[in-house]
Amino acid sequence: MQDVINKINELANGLGDISLMEVCGGHTNVILKYGIRKILPSNIKLLSGPGCPVCVTSQKEIDSIIEMALNGIKIVSYGDMVRVPGTKMSLEGARGKGADVKIIDSASQALNYKDHVFFGIGFETTAPMTAYLLKKGLNVFSAHRLLKPAMKVLLEGEIRIDGFIMPGHVSVITGADEWKELNVPQVISGFTPELVMVSICKLLELIKNKQNIVVNNYDEAVLPQGNIAAKNMIKEQLKPVDAEWRGFGMIKSSALEPVNDQQNARIIYVDIIKNVKTDIDTACRCGDVVKGLCSPHECPLFGDECSPQMPRGACMVSDEGACRITYVYER
Repeated sequence: MQDVINKINELANGLGDISLMEVCGGHTNVILKYGIRKILPSNIKLLSGPGCPVCVTSQKEIDSIIEMALNGIKIVSYGDMVRVPGTKMSLEGARGKGADVKIIDSASQALNYKDHVFFGIGFETTAPMTAYLLKKGLNVFSAHRLLKPAMKVLLEGEIRIDGFIMPGHVSVITGADEWKELNVPQVISGFTPELVMVSICKLLELIKNKQNIVVNNYDEAVLPQGNIAAKNMIKEQLKPVDAEWRGFGMIKSSALEPVNDQQNARIIYVDIIKNVKTDIDTACRCGDVVKGLCSPHECPLFGDECSPQMPRGACMVSDEGACRITYVYER
């Protein structure tokens, strides 16, 4: 590993200020847990991006699913989503008021609750499981997101990004070729500290050589074409739609909803959710965190009014949220 660190220092010496973004919350976890930012030369900056699906789910979607629960609609979802603060309360709070909200660890467990609406969440990694549940006849409120449209927005946005550490798990599904059109230096990485460091080194080499290509540093799991069966399952059951992202606003063709309207909870329960009022917590900077515009430490709520025990923002809830990870390892 020392050889890799030496190589990074050598490359950084001739590059000037460089900003790299890790797109996956799993990489943020590794970077902070092992102090990788502190190892890097001072001119190499790592930014955390929108790689936490819980964090980028819009406030309107959170409030809508809570409103459904309070109106007697049975909900089943992963544990992270239950604690995300809505305008009035969380799903956990709704459950405390008598709402039927079941928590599962895997999508297959949702088959035990076929009379519930499944609150689907995640990027391309978890979308195949939601597609499977749709095929089994469950109704779904989908908050699934597609990562590439958001990355395009980032490249046109307020901060300079010189290269991306690309998400390994998402790339297992999409394939390495999915990212070519971004036309920026990219390295797909696994999730050990060694792989992340090697990926950073490879990124700096691409930047030095002015190569806007994708390098697969996780080829034991990621194929050029991805998982064809999983992609076909998504295409069969889910369709791309425009969607609002926390911090980003509306992004075209960046989300997935059921192909069958009769299984789409947004349509089935439109009368319940059409008048939902959402208030954005202006003190919370979660929207800026997921865009790399600020670090968790720069949010005035971080660590005091917002903690994993009492979260004010979505980024403090999920294990992939930059605020929660920073709280655990760098508070």
